[in-house]
Amino acid sequence: MKYPRPKAYTPGMMLLAESYVHNLDPFAWQITDAFGIRWYGLAYLTGFVVAWLLLKWMASTGRILLKPDQVADFLTWLIVGTLAGGRLGYVFLYSPDLIWTFSDSIPFWGVLEIHKGGMASHGGMIGVVLAAILYARKHQINPWHLLDTVGFIAPPGLGLGRMANFTNAELWGRPLPESMRADPPAWSMKYPDEILMESFPRGVEVDSLVTMVTVPPNGSIRQSIRDAVYAGQENVSEALAPYLTPFYPSSLFQALSDGLILFIALALVWLVPRKPGIITGAFLVVYGVLRVLTEQFREQFTTNWGYSSMVVAGGLSGIMVLIGLLILLYCSKRDTPKLGGLLPRQSEPASQ
Repeated sequence: MKYPRPKAYTPGMMLLAESYVHNLDPFAWQITDAFGIRWYGLAYLTGFVVAWLLLKWMASTGRILLKPDQVADFLTWLIVGTLAGGRLGYVFLYSPDLIWTFSDSIPFWGVLEIHKGGMASHGGMIGVVLAAILYARKHQINPWHLLDTVGFIAPPGLGLGRMANFTNAELWGRPLPESMRADPPAWSMKYPDEILMESFPRGVEVDSLVTMVTVPPNGSIRQSIRDAVYAGQENVSEALAPYLTPFYPSSLFQALSDGLILFIALALVWLVPRKPGIITGAFLVVYGVLRVLTEQFREQFTTNWGYSSMVVAGGLSGIMVLIGLLILLYCSKRDTPKLGGLLPRQSEPASQ
């Protein structure tokens, strides 16, 4: 559910009709109508910076087998794996039409239009796994240990990615139950883009707000109303809000679950050294379960393959849980030394 945005808007959210009305600007710094520095890209950048800091700390304190001078090189491999896998996963799982979509503007090919959003977390994980295994083989490092390390540093980036989805007004939640819509809670979301949908049921009532906006020649009344909200016209927002449907803020739910909750869970598991592969298995199990739970609050759509997005995401998450359990069973029985651990070693100062 994405629609073109106007040229100018005011960042922030307004508490109207007891729901937050989304009016966040996807650009941190807009240079042209379609080009600039987007919060989506900054979220990924911040996630990689946090991953680098965690890797640097773990390598410099001997908690992982990577040497400090290998951290930047390894992270570069992970970045390539994340971006390539995440984008290709989105294209093949949700929007294969991008393969034959071309335009006259940079980057010319729909597959490369990452700046517009569209990354699949499951695809990103596959890309990261391949990158870690290839790096491990090249540098003769236990691949299970490297995968454990990747799993541990991934949650901050996953959580920030969901925050970027929220900023872009992507991945809407499900509509609140009818019993909650008359008095929606403050944490629910309302999206002005809803009035642009053909199925919007209160179009005639919204069109009556035409006197509050300036409609360009041959322009759309509803597009003008929607643009006025994103331009910061609070009077239009207040008038429009009662006609909008309140939704669950699913992207915020998943930012909390995929980021903070997952990270805490993995940190608790890895407080002490574990056999290589245990953290990888724990990551897949916990993340898969959290995804299955939070997907219940997301708006569903039919992919270009004809399947519900819940079927695709839920099926992939279920497979992740199964693979994670098998990894836990396999790695727990292997006769290998335990590695990692977040608590200070007896041989190192407690301040480390």
